[in-house]
Amino acid sequence: MTAPATAPTPDWAPPVMLVGDLLSNTVRDHGAQPGVDFLGRCWTWGQIGDLVTRAARGLQDLGLQKGDRLALCLPNTPHYIALYYAAARIGVVVVNCNPLYTPHELRHLLNDSGAVAIAVPDVAEIHGKVLGVAPGSALRSIIVCPMAEILPWPKALGWRLFKRALHARIPASAPGTVAHVGFVKLTLSRAGPDPVELMPDDLAVLQYTGGTTGTPKAAMLTHRNLTANALQQHRHIGIDLPQPQRTMAVLPFFHVFALTAVLDFSVLIGAELVLLPRFEMKAMCAALRRKPPTMFFGVPTLFIAMNALSDDDLPDMSRIIACISGGAPLPFDVREAFEHRTGVRICEGYGLTEASPVIACNPVFGEARANSCGVTFPGTIIEIRDPENPARIMPPGERGEICARGPQVMAGYWNKPADTAATFVDGALRTGDVGYFDDDGYLYLVDRIKDVILCGGYNVYPRAIEEAAYRNPAIEEAIAIGIPDAYRGQSPKLFVKLHEGAQITPDELRAFMAETLSKIELPRQIEIRDTLPKTMIGKLSKKELVAEELARAGAAVGP
Repeated sequence: MTAPATAPTPDWAPPVMLVGDLLSNTVRDHGAQPGVDFLGRCWTWGQIGDLVTRAARGLQDLGLQKGDRLALCLPNTPHYIALYYAAARIGVVVVNCNPLYTPHELRHLLNDSGAVAIAVPDVAEIHGKVLGVAPGSALRSIIVCPMAEILPWPKALGWRLFKRALHARIPASAPGTVAHVGFVKLTLSRAGPDPVELMPDDLAVLQYTGGTTGTPKAAMLTHRNLTANALQQHRHIGIDLPQPQRTMAVLPFFHVFALTAVLDFSVLIGAELVLLPRFEMKAMCAALRRKPPTMFFGVPTLFIAMNALSDDDLPDMSRIIACISGGAPLPFDVREAFEHRTGVRICEGYGLTEASPVIACNPVFGEARANSCGVTFPGTIIEIRDPENPARIMPPGERGEICARGPQVMAGYWNKPADTAATFVDGALRTGDVGYFDDDGYLYLVDRIKDVILCGGYNVYPRAIEEAAYRNPAIEEAIAIGIPDAYRGQSPKLFVKLHEGAQITPDELRAFMAETLSKIELPRQIEIRDTLPKTMIGKLSKKELVAEELARAGAAVGP
């Protein structure tokens, strides 16, 4: 049997739905069942549905209308779930923001998206950052989400009494300033929202992703895109999962993998969501023991960290049907060690923000092949195209750029028609990754075209690191690359050449760059060299440095 260069035309298409339908159907069918657990405080799906209705009314009372953008700068909390589905219900577009973004990154997202409102927790660090970048933006409202209102009683009391230094200080309203409204006040009204006519191809989410330049671009994800991917995931599993189901939501919802594969999918099947506001191993293990999940989603660094636990600390995971890994390639030895210790299989998937995100995954029931990212997702077509001539589909068995078609593929990039045109070929999404199918239709990744470092499931863009270095007057030339990292898969390393007579230490440069880079972007290693490699035409060249680091890593491992 010869591997197809183009996956077969799908014989199934997901039903067309709105994002709000996912929740309303679950409220109808599972309203009395547990819906959300946040650090021990619980809501039924019916209670979540009521909160969403009141939040939708509150957003309309703030003046938000269909097509307006609402930024969610929130960790995994009931606030996020309520505002995400409330926005979807009234046609407001969600802009996902990482609360750990630097002010520089956050300012770009707000200005580029034109968000008129933003939701933040009442945490001083996050609120203060938003307040600092609000001037000059289109923001009219800041929705302040109080942590004490969603914590169980003992934790809520502790937050109020002993965490005062962390509390946001809400300024008095003044003409010309951004208005503040508390989430509790936002959701006071019992009146339903005004009806809004919505279509499946209406925009639902602006999900920012970097490109080969490292400049964040917003993938326009529609209601059809997001619901299709959740429905495709259900179809891919291949059975109606027995009730009750429970999902551990430790991956952040502001990341598209968690948004679709964890949140939307769990709502689709009526699974209880056990929310963790951030990854902290001790807290996650406690939650795994308190509320054992049936589905568990992670990135390779999470499974690596769990492999490092002692036998006494590793929770019982026997109720889990399968673990799903995404965000970065999963090393086979990591998967093998995890499965041996827990008895639970890991199914590796593959996707990208522009595809909402999943286009392939190993079977949940069936053979999960080593180092493969699985089979084509239901309702998806994957083509292998010539990277040098994308119009040409490669012959069977050949390697080439992975291109995808399907209802989960984005509508394009927000306000970037040229970038959108460059990302599609004959209507197929260009992933920037090189791969091939084996004889049985399993997809393998072999290289990356995009200049991106996959660091613990996050995309880190070398150009952003290089530009941060160039802001220092001592730096003449800079090259950032990804180097092997046993924990994160890759981590960024920076090579620099100084201007003649300039002096700066790696630690000083790192401290300087920390002002504009997030912790995940900040290079752990900085090497100062007299010269940096260049091509024959004088362009800085990375390949020699990449080869050096790979050779160094190989020598460290030994034969």
